[in-house]
Amino acid sequence: MSTLHFAHSRIAGLTCTFPRNVVSTTEFAERLKVDSKRVIAMTGIESRHIAPSHLCSSDLCADAADRLLDELGWERESIGALVFVTQTPDYVLPATACVLQHRLALPTSCACFDVNMGCSGYVYGLSIASAFVESGIQRVLLLVGDTSTRLVSEQDRSVAFLFGDSGAATALERADSKSTFVLGTDGKGANHLIVRAGQSRQRSTPELCERVEMEGGNVRSPQELYMNGAEVMAFTLREVPPLFEHLLAESGVSRETIDAVVLHQANQFLIDNLARKIGVPSARVPSSVRHYGNTSCASIPVTVTACLSDILGTSKRRLAMIGFGVGWSWAGCIAEFDQVALPAANFLD
Repeated sequence: MSTLHFAHSRIAGLTCTFPRNVVSTTEFAERLKVDSKRVIAMTGIESRHIAPSHLCSSDLCADAADRLLDELGWERESIGALVFVTQTPDYVLPATACVLQHRLALPTSCACFDVNMGCSGYVYGLSIASAFVESGIQRVLLLVGDTSTRLVSEQDRSVAFLFGDSGAATALERADSKSTFVLGTDGKGANHLIVRAGQSRQRSTPELCERVEMEGGNVRSPQELYMNGAEVMAFTLREVPPLFEHLLAESGVSRETIDAVVLHQANQFLIDNLARKIGVPSARVPSSVRHYGNTSCASIPVTVTACLSDILGTSKRRLAMIGFGVGWSWAGCIAEFDQVALPAANFLD
């Protein structure tokens, strides 16, 4: 696994934005004629925010960024780079980060690019943004967000109850602050969590847009998300505990000195199992899936803002953040949080 150490990149603030539209698991299960109590017991998800057709990931992230920059009082001209992490960009090209640069009135001297990452995307993005700051750029904006529900067939019960939509903004600046990152990849798992058609490998056709019955009676098109849940579970339980141990060793800290371990919010069953596997009490492993579901690359900042605002606003804290999933890809970080701005979440119609 690749390891990165930084000493001069500080997280100055973060916040999230959601679609206002909420769909309850009970309501959704009734439509699919599924036992909602069983779904909630298995996933821990009671409701999710789902974007209407006119809202994109960039809209959610732009709102979060605008509010965060105003809260921090940062001049737009002071931003030296913008990193946008998403699997649901506005266009095939240009990069959505370029569109966001203009939309947010950032300077033309700003380096802007997209990163196509999912469940581990926040930690990967944070490592990239931290590297920019460490190398001399004074302020960097990291935007992460997905409208994953656009990729999911509502008739595919293996995924239809899991995903919610959100966007998040994180501001980083040059200041004394230590962080350690550990990153890994195993592409042989790519076919277990994939949208097979719709891009260059298998271009979109009318036939590929049609939904057909697949394994287990699930109905989806080749242009919608396929997930092998058993393989996802096996991969996660195999790779995340060693990742956490490696992260502790590389950072030189003990699990007892970490105030919270923020995991990618796949579902509550997986979160509970991972907490036991890594030996951290559940009280220090916050969860946001109950009201937001799996928000892909935004799930870690969603959980930080939803569950940890109180403790992060009082004193210096140390957090571990761990993402894992599509790719296979995994990433962990231990970082210091001190005087971090955490504006309340916003909701867009």
